[in-house]
Amino acid sequence: MDRFQNKSGFAIDSDPYGPPPSYDKAQAGTGSKWAPKNWTKKTMIAVAIGVCVLIAVIIIAAVLGSRAASGSYPDYSPLNYTLKDTYHGNDFFDNFNYFTGWDPTSGFVHYVPNTTAQQYNLTYAGEDSAVLRVDYNSGTDSSTGRFSVRVTSKQTYDEGLFIFDVLHSPYGCSTWPALWLSDPSNWPENGEIDVMESVNQGNTGNQMTLHTSKHCKMDVKRKETGDVLDKNCYAKAGDQQGCGVQGPKQSFGEAFNNIGGGVYAMEWRNEGIRVWFFPRGSVPSDIPSDVSNTSAPDPSTWGEATADFPGTNCDISSHFKNQSIIANIDLCGSWAGQTSVYSDEWGCPGQCTDFVANNASAYEKAYWEFSSFRVYQAN
Repeated sequence: MDRFQNKSGFAIDSDPYGPPPSYDKAQAGTGSKWAPKNWTKKTMIAVAIGVCVLIAVIIIAAVLGSRAASGSYPDYSPLNYTLKDTYHGNDFFDNFNYFTGWDPTSGFVHYVPNTTAQQYNLTYAGEDSAVLRVDYNSGTDSSTGRFSVRVTSKQTYDEGLFIFDVLHSPYGCSTWPALWLSDPSNWPENGEIDVMESVNQGNTGNQMTLHTSKHCKMDVKRKETGDVLDKNCYAKAGDQQGCGVQGPKQSFGEAFNNIGGGVYAMEWRNEGIRVWFFPRGSVPSDIPSDVSNTSAPDPSTWGEATADFPGTNCDISSHFKNQSIIANIDLCGSWAGQTSVYSDEWGCPGQCTDFVANNASAYEKAYWEFSSFRVYQAN
């Protein structure tokens, strides 16, 4: 018969019909260390612990598998919100700090302080709206970058319902405008929520995106009307685009402005982050246009969100914290200025930086106009 070696290195017969001749059934197990009656108390305890761990692993795997199979989805039960902060009126920009210095995303832009922004009329506010824009004065030297503005709210948030009433979005070749929330000093550890963002002409619609540290993915059941662009939210994965969702064409740019803008509502809670876009004229009645109305909206009545980022495979509370509201208009940079984007995708002329330096009048439409921002928090 064939012979082989076991893991102890001894040669034994491979006869499947019986034990080797020296095998004594009467003595089987009487002196073996594998016989339970010969185990020490310490061995018994170790085996018991091992069995318990194995059972726990099997149960957890079964539960997770069951959730995945059943299409697990968070319980977005209604929350009772109360108005916390309102950004509106003549003092709109008093609630923000002006970022200065080199652009972190390599834009061909100079972000200016409050005094310079006022001097060049780049930020101003009245009773009805606030404007933030790119300099379009032909007399300004823009050979090293054009003047623009980036503001960051002094107040920070860890959750809430955010209502952004936007009258006009910036657009035009080289532009990269965004309305977003982040903790820039702790990025991407504390996350980033892009509520409105696009580049160049912006006529393909708004892009809503999350950028996070590792272990946050959206490869799960979602309820949204937008088009998924990517499911991995990790900010440094792939081409670093985060997990984005594309909105309809009228959600940004000239098409958005032609309908009088609209309202973006972003709900951020432990269960997930959701963003709704409501064109002007289709804003839910529980989102009052009158900022003196302090009644709270109810997202549970709004239907499916434009972008849905459930917490099924992403711990929202650990990935998003200490967020400020940020509004800016970048020029060129690591997205809008890429040749594959600026020239190939959007058909913009020449080199992006040359266009910025030599075409002041092209930025007449490159401005944000906000009616109000309102922040509600759950009781």
